[in-house]
Amino acid sequence: MNDIALSGLAKQLVLAELLTEKSAQQAYQQAQRNRTSLVNHLVQNKLVKSRQVAEIASEHFGMALLDLNALDKEALPKGLVSEKLVRQHQVLPLWRRGNKLFIGVSDPSNHQVINDIQFSTGLTTEAILVEDDKLSDAIDKLFDSPSTGLEDMADVDLDSVDIESADDRQESMGGQDADDAPVVRFVHKMLLDAIKSGSSDLHFEPYEKSYRVRMRTDGMLREVAKPPIQLSGRIAARLKVMASLDISERRKPQDGRIKMRLSKSKSIDFRVNTLPTLWGEKVVIRILDPSSAQMGIDALGYEPAQKDLYMAALKQPQGMILVTGPTGSGKTVSLYTGLNILNTVDINISTAEDPVEINMEGINQVNVNPRQGLDFAQALRSFLRQDPDVIMVGEIRDLETAEIAIKAAQTGHLVLSTLHTNSAAETLTRLQNMGVQGFNIATSVSLIIAQRLARKLCSHCKKPIDIPREALIKEGFPEDRIGSFTIYEPVGCDHCNGGYKGRVGIYEVVKNTPALQHLIMAEGNSLQIDSQMRKDGFDDLRTSGLHKAMQGITSLEEINRVTKD
Repeated sequence: MNDIALSGLAKQLVLAELLTEKSAQQAYQQAQRNRTSLVNHLVQNKLVKSRQVAEIASEHFGMALLDLNALDKEALPKGLVSEKLVRQHQVLPLWRRGNKLFIGVSDPSNHQVINDIQFSTGLTTEAILVEDDKLSDAIDKLFDSPSTGLEDMADVDLDSVDIESADDRQESMGGQDADDAPVVRFVHKMLLDAIKSGSSDLHFEPYEKSYRVRMRTDGMLREVAKPPIQLSGRIAARLKVMASLDISERRKPQDGRIKMRLSKSKSIDFRVNTLPTLWGEKVVIRILDPSSAQMGIDALGYEPAQKDLYMAALKQPQGMILVTGPTGSGKTVSLYTGLNILNTVDINISTAEDPVEINMEGINQVNVNPRQGLDFAQALRSFLRQDPDVIMVGEIRDLETAEIAIKAAQTGHLVLSTLHTNSAAETLTRLQNMGVQGFNIATSVSLIIAQRLARKLCSHCKKPIDIPREALIKEGFPEDRIGSFTIYEPVGCDHCNGGYKGRVGIYEVVKNTPALQHLIMAEGNSLQIDSQMRKDGFDDLRTSGLHKAMQGITSLEEINRVTKD
């Protein structure tokens, strides 16, 4: 790498000893390659704190520094500058005084922004320095209002979005009928908004006299748009075209996939399901982010002892790891995190899923298709003829699949799978109820993980709450720990949704002990098995949830919502 002579802000950061000369040069060159500003690169990659960069820039360039948190976001001038121009220059219109417009910038070296906005608005423009991270948040909040509908999208540049459907047929808006262009733009905007807000699902729902779009963010549904009811059929048809579904078939449910390519390096997969309802087709889209499997086990929320149990089970050459929980509890991410750890050049991994949710290089993934005769059992039989080391079965739904999976676990293969039950104990009795012999369960299942997802408290606004000692004991907190921890409650601020931002896993991780094996072979019920698990020292979901509350990660209210007493 050729050394470059540092100047301007980069030089000032080195002089202030916030960066070394080498790291400043690398940051400058990387920002140039990524076509982003040095300020944005430094803040996004956490090389220097946003406030520190702003203070140094303010002093060096002689510009006033404004804290955006002190500004009323509702009073920001809307409609003066297009979203395209705002996002292109990372600039925020702050206020207007007569013929003069004040704008917030984080990169004082971007002189072109003044000229472009003066030309666009016809107003004299003056720049004020703001912190880069607060600027990005404010821009997103300015344009991502919940009431966004067809009429609010004039300035959104959606023409460049590439849609790739299940048969790899790419389409662009150029080939659309002129009458459908607003519908196409609306659907694309809804998908982009869902990605930006970190939503997991998107619901398009027709009713007798209305039509609504809802997003599930951090596990909670919220309404984001109410398009005209007359467009319900065209919106459903557009989504079906994107997912390569039969648009003439409106009486049967259909499943498909969409790939949205946001840039050369970033794409998002969507799983699409249609359902005929009384007033038209409801379409639900699940957003599948491939990066969720790359987070690493430390980001999932396992307690240290639970993580050790999972890692030890993954190192075993054989046995079965079962992950259980309701739909949307994060089972797939837990399994794929394990597969990602196992995914090395010397291990042969095959998966059978319905459908494949996350594409991973180095893993042989099979999309089961019962209508074509390829169900879980058939895929498993084929795997066993292909010299596998690790097998992942999307879900054990019937006795045939269970028996083949157990046989594989008993004959030198590591098997990972899921069941839909509420707890680890119920997982074992569910296998018994399917018809699997107790001896086979006891000798094949090595680890069970039951899980839920709870919303995390926002670190910017959570506040301590005073709960009486008696109430804490009644909730299940250990008496000897009361007084050594603080319980927090949600407040709500510009950084979060009602006091929560993101989610964390709550787990019950149980290793199959000799005492449990004897109880399984004696066909004990779920209450007896659960009691033995507690005797063996494994925390249930409720206890694990209370630990998260004691650590200040989530609230007691949220734990009560996702776990039962």
